[in-house]
Amino acid sequence: MVFRLLVVIGLMFSLVLPSVAQSDPKALIDALGTADFKQAEVLIGQIAATGDPRVVPALEAFASGDLYVRKADNLVFMATAAGSSFALIDPLSGEAAGEVPKAAVTKIKVNNNLRRVIRSALGGLTLLSSEKSVRLSAADAVLKAPSAENLDLLDAALAKETDAEVRGRMEEARAVSLLSSDRSVDEKKAAIETISKIGGRDAISILMAASSSVDTSLKADIDSAISNIESSLAVWDGVQNVWYGLSLGSVLLLAAIGLAITFGVMGIINMAHGEMVMIGAYSTFMVQEVIRSNYPGLFDWSLAIALPVAFLVTGFVGLVMERSVIRFLYGRPLETLLATWGISLVLQQAVRTIFGSTNREVGNPSWMSGSFSVGYLNFTWNRVWIVAFSLTVFFALLLLLKRSSFGLQMRAVTQNRRMASSMGIRTPWVDAFTFALGSGVAGLAGVALSQIDNVSPNLGQSYIIDSFMVVVFGGVGNLWGTLVGALSLGVLNKFLEPTVGAVLGKILVLVLIILFIQKRPRGLFALKGRAIEA
Repeated sequence: MVFRLLVVIGLMFSLVLPSVAQSDPKALIDALGTADFKQAEVLIGQIAATGDPRVVPALEAFASGDLYVRKADNLVFMATAAGSSFALIDPLSGEAAGEVPKAAVTKIKVNNNLRRVIRSALGGLTLLSSEKSVRLSAADAVLKAPSAENLDLLDAALAKETDAEVRGRMEEARAVSLLSSDRSVDEKKAAIETISKIGGRDAISILMAASSSVDTSLKADIDSAISNIESSLAVWDGVQNVWYGLSLGSVLLLAAIGLAITFGVMGIINMAHGEMVMIGAYSTFMVQEVIRSNYPGLFDWSLAIALPVAFLVTGFVGLVMERSVIRFLYGRPLETLLATWGISLVLQQAVRTIFGSTNREVGNPSWMSGSFSVGYLNFTWNRVWIVAFSLTVFFALLLLLKRSSFGLQMRAVTQNRRMASSMGIRTPWVDAFTFALGSGVAGLAGVALSQIDNVSPNLGQSYIIDSFMVVVFGGVGNLWGTLVGALSLGVLNKFLEPTVGAVLGKILVLVLIILFIQKRPRGLFALKGRAIEA
């Protein structure tokens, strides 16, 4: 429409317009100094038709009211105030052209209609840019702000476009703009099909906005396109929920895997397990504080440094706890529960005394920041890395249990403690180092959780109940059961939350686990052994 309008106006004013070289952008810009509003519209179209990217600053200056004509020779310049004078700038080269008194120049007037024409011209120039990224950005801008006025510009750009990606984006932008135009019904039907292929909620919004103004014969096509897009989005939403569930499940796996080791081997209900996670998170905070103060260049390595620190610190705390308290309470589950609960309170208060009760900031390294998309799925890098880390920890523990002598002894004690002791295995030390290992793994979970949760004295309490549910559901002491249980509960939670809410969702999960345990008291993957089955 804009192009046709400009052609008609150009014919009407061809007799009064100054004689200019149609391919000379400088002459066309200078002609703006003596043109009225209607003549300026034609000149803007001719300036844009040159395809010269050097005219963009001049058109932008015209739209903002910074274009002036020098009275002495009717030459046009961009100008900026410099005291009582104007500093002139050549509209094409951008070079300084000296200073003149303010009375020596006249501002070229611009109205809203001219600004609209200038915006269209600028869009056409960027669509015709030699830079692929500029053309792609221009097509995206038209796609987000569709208008029938863009059609002629898009048609001209498509006729010259050779890059497949940019051409596809321009065709999408053209289809979106075409719905609000006066083009034929057949063209609009093709546009609806193109928009349907684009998909997404923006496409639904565009189609719904167009449905009130298009020909009634197109309403069925629009309704069908909207239905197809909504069906596709429902599938993508389901896949997104699965990803969110796996992400939550990986967090539960990290928090529960250490508990699965200690609970399975020792039969200890460790209510202080959450505090091991908390200590791991605070160890990460301390490592980052040291690095920030003394070695800021190593900040991106802070998590890698914090991993062994957190493992050793929490492993040591667990070893001390087992040697000083828990080893005297084996075979007395109620006393161990009360003792470890008391230890958890002591550890929480100790952290409050040292660090305070407020949340502590743990920064994200650059490689864990940001996000990316695949189709309509959104992924944050910190979640992706946590999923990868939790699986790495899982398989490392599996390798330790299956391929090391310590793992062999641990499995022997798990299956038949008395027989293992009679074969010369020092079961008290297996218990001690198993508890230290489980606590150390909880510390690794704290490092990961510090990237997605608040580091505070209550951090571990948020995961202790969920960790016990994962261990009981998967099978006490079985790592594969812990993996399946964590991922299953994570996905189930994410599908329940949108329907019934987060709190009621957790309650339903707990009820389902209770019902499941009625049928399988030992969980999904029950351990085998004489002592266990006795």
